[in-house]
Amino acid sequence: MINNNIQWFPGHMHKARKEIEEVIPQIDVIIEVLDARIPYSSENPLISSLRKDKPVIKVLNKRDLCDPEVTQLWIKHLEKEQGVKAIAVTTEQIQEITQIVELCRKMAPHREQMGKNIRTMIMGIPNVGKSTIINTLAGRTVAQTGNQPAVTRHQQRINLQNGVVLSDTPGILWPKVENPHSGFRLAATGAIKDTAMEYDEVAFYTVEYLAKHYPHLLKERYQLEELPDTEVELMEALGAKRGCLRAGGRIDLHKASEILLHELRQGTIGQITLERPEMITQELIEVEEEAARKIEAKAKKKEERRKRYLRNKR
Repeated sequence: MINNNIQWFPGHMHKARKEIEEVIPQIDVIIEVLDARIPYSSENPLISSLRKDKPVIKVLNKRDLCDPEVTQLWIKHLEKEQGVKAIAVTTEQIQEITQIVELCRKMAPHREQMGKNIRTMIMGIPNVGKSTIINTLAGRTVAQTGNQPAVTRHQQRINLQNGVVLSDTPGILWPKVENPHSGFRLAATGAIKDTAMEYDEVAFYTVEYLAKHYPHLLKERYQLEELPDTEVELMEALGAKRGCLRAGGRIDLHKASEILLHELRQGTIGQITLERPEMITQELIEVEEEAARKIEAKAKKKEERRKRYLRNKR
C-alpha cells in the first residue's frame, strides 16, 4: 500500500453537501460530470449515497484527452449500475453536450407527459468542466469557469428554456480520499489545488503508470530511445531532455515534475486514461485490508494501555 497524504476539503464544500441533501428530494435526474481520464476516482461516493434511486447520467468529460478504447470500457462498466446512463463528451463539440438534454427527457418521461419541467441537478468534483457544460447547455454564460478547482461556490437554478431546469452545485470532494491511488490521480489531473500536493510525489506516481501503460507516448514526447527502470531515473531523463538543470549539472526534479503534470493535463503527451475498470477491484481490496489493519492496531494499542493501567494499579 502506497502512502498518501493528499486530502483537500475546504469549508464551503461541507456547506455544499448540506445544501445538496436538502434539495435532492425535488430532483428528477442527476447529472454527474466525471473526468474521462479518471472515471472512478472522479466519482464522488457522497453522490451515490445522496441519490437514492434517482436516475443518473454519468458524463465523462474531456474524452479528447483520454484513451478512447478505455473510455468505452468505462461506459460499459458504469452502466452496469441500475438507473445509470453514461456518455463521453468534449466541450469542444456542442452537439455532444446537447445529448445530455435528450437523455434527461428519456430518463424522466413522466415530467414531460405532465407538462412540467424536468428538474435536474448537475454535480461533480472540482475542475471536471462542469461550468463549461452548463454554459453550453444554457447557450450563454451563467456559470463561472476557470482552470482551477473550486471556482463555483454557490448553488443556482438555471432554466434552459427547453423543458429542463438545471440546479448547479459547487464542485465537492469528499472529506477523506480512502483510496491512495485515487488521491494521486486526482492531484495529477488537477482536481486538487497544487498547493495541497507534493509535485514530485505525484509526478513519480504518474510517470510510473505511464511507463507501464503508455511507454510509446513517453518515448515520443520526450525523445527517449529507452525508458529507465525506475520512476526517479525516468524523471531525471525527462528533466535532462527539457533542460531542468541545477548548479553542478544536477536535475531539478521539481521542475521536471511540473513539466510532466502540466503536459499531462494539457493532453500534449497524448490521449491517456489513468485508471481502468479491472484495476479498481484490487485497489478496493487494498483499502479494506488497510482499514482492517488500522482497526487491529488501534485495538492492540487500547489493550496495551489497559494492561499498563492494571499493572500500575497494583
